[in-house]
Amino acid sequence: MTLKSKISLSLTFLFSIILLLGGLGVYYLNRLSDDSQAILKDNYISVEFTANMQKALTTPNDRDALTDFEENLTKQERNITEVGEEKITRMIRRDFDRLRINNRDSLTISRIQQNLFALDELNREAIVRKSETAKQTADDALLWLTVVATLCVLIVFSFVVNIPSYIANPVRELTRGIKQIASRNFEQRLHFKSSDEFGELARSFNSMAQKLDEYEHSNLARVLFAKKRIDTLVQIMIDGIIGLDEKRRILFVNPVASRLLGVSEAQLIGKYAPDVASTNDLMRTLIQDIMLDEDDEPFINTQRSDTPATLLKIYDPGMSGQGKESYYTKQIQSVDVTPTGEQQSVQAGYVIVLQNITAYKELDLAKTNFIATVSHELKTPISAIKMSLTLLANERVGTLNEEQQQLAKSIRENADRLLSITGELTNMAQVESGQIQLQVQAVLPNDLIQTATNALRTQAEQKNIRFNVALPNNLPPVKADPDKASWVLINFLSNAIRHSPDDSQIDISAQQDDAQVEFSVRDFGPGLRPEHRERVFERYFRAPGLNGQLSGTGLGLAISKEFIQSMGGEVGLHNDATPGASFFFRLNVA
Repeated sequence: MTLKSKISLSLTFLFSIILLLGGLGVYYLNRLSDDSQAILKDNYISVEFTANMQKALTTPNDRDALTDFEENLTKQERNITEVGEEKITRMIRRDFDRLRINNRDSLTISRIQQNLFALDELNREAIVRKSETAKQTADDALLWLTVVATLCVLIVFSFVVNIPSYIANPVRELTRGIKQIASRNFEQRLHFKSSDEFGELARSFNSMAQKLDEYEHSNLARVLFAKKRIDTLVQIMIDGIIGLDEKRRILFVNPVASRLLGVSEAQLIGKYAPDVASTNDLMRTLIQDIMLDEDDEPFINTQRSDTPATLLKIYDPGMSGQGKESYYTKQIQSVDVTPTGEQQSVQAGYVIVLQNITAYKELDLAKTNFIATVSHELKTPISAIKMSLTLLANERVGTLNEEQQQLAKSIRENADRLLSITGELTNMAQVESGQIQLQVQAVLPNDLIQTATNALRTQAEQKNIRFNVALPNNLPPVKADPDKASWVLINFLSNAIRHSPDDSQIDISAQQDDAQVEFSVRDFGPGLRPEHRERVFERYFRAPGLNGQLSGTGLGLAISKEFIQSMGGEVGLHNDATPGASFFFRLNVA
């Protein structure tokens, strides 16, 4: 029961006692009033009527006296309340009627006087008797009121003694405990137990004291030293670091982050991050993943170790004032802590890290430029080699013997392979530099498949591989760059031919899926190992074959993915295709 309920119950009890005392008093006062009224109404008035009639009887010859006698007698007849009073009153009325006939009859007068004396005596005895009743009522009232009042006084006295101590003792003990805590005696505990607010207060106080005791014994100096060391590390790091609390107020900012934001550290500490973001574009970009959603719940898109970080191009003014465009990756880490004495962790804030990858990005750009240059320069000598092979194959230049024809064939195959590799390198350079040039238009799925199959039909016939094409008749055109889409399909078919056994088939299909058309290429070769399925679209990744050998450059599928995504589609691998492998890509319906 709560303290409020106990106090309310006590006050209700006291109010009930007051009502009880008041009710008893009113009850007995009403009884005394009724007894007094009975004496006055029933007997005292009758005595007065009798006295008036006796007075009038002293002059029976006076007509006015007889009239007065008759009036009082009539009133007495209407006020008969005692046993025997009616009989006496009738006798008086009978004798009075005789007296009016003969007012000199002394015997009649004598009988009337005797009856009046009897009536007076009867009412006086009733007065005495009713007075005794009233006195008994008064005694009963005094007795009951005394008993009830004594009992109420004892109960109220108990309340007066106990209730203040019931409230004051816990407060006094709490005050003593607070003084002990203020004196750094964190082992102090409150020991009173109850189910009301005082009990809850004691439990909360003990929990607070326990946490303070744990904090006191946690080697505060070591904790502060560790904090200063971490603060120093944060300050000297070349990466930008911003710390926010759970309400997204800025707790700390290192010099790098302050320099990139273009705002001094003193102007950022303690500020509400969205307020800073309203005038700072970089801050708006950094906190866009931890803003509140429509339900006022934090939407957290933290960058974990297994997800790619966000790449940002930021102007860095530099320490010497000679600024340049730099590259940073943004990572957001949610900070969750478990409070002492509790089991459920709570969110304590966020840490935003801007990692400087400018040097790596510059090397990557140099590598991309080198690859683009080399692949472009290699096309000219490779084309010259192929032209020379074409001239050698012409009989006007001269006839080649069988051995020379085999050498020319081998040179052509290697030239084609080099040309294919340089083509992939060129495409990869376009992808990495973000300079993919697309000419998106409405293309019929049948045209894409026919272009790819025609390009690789000779290669498939060398291994006696059949193309099994399944196309519905009502396929709509898709939005695609015909050259890039055909290149992707050719790459899928080329891989399928490479990994298919001789005398097998490759399934090529296209089907509409809502607002997209899915193109699928399936072979019936050895397939991919489960651990390689998630990495086949990574750059430079080459899945080993059954004999452990690696084939290809590891760029074809990565380029295919970039081409399809740049056209608004998606690419993937069907995991349920066994045996073999089934690659697909989807393009939007035009």
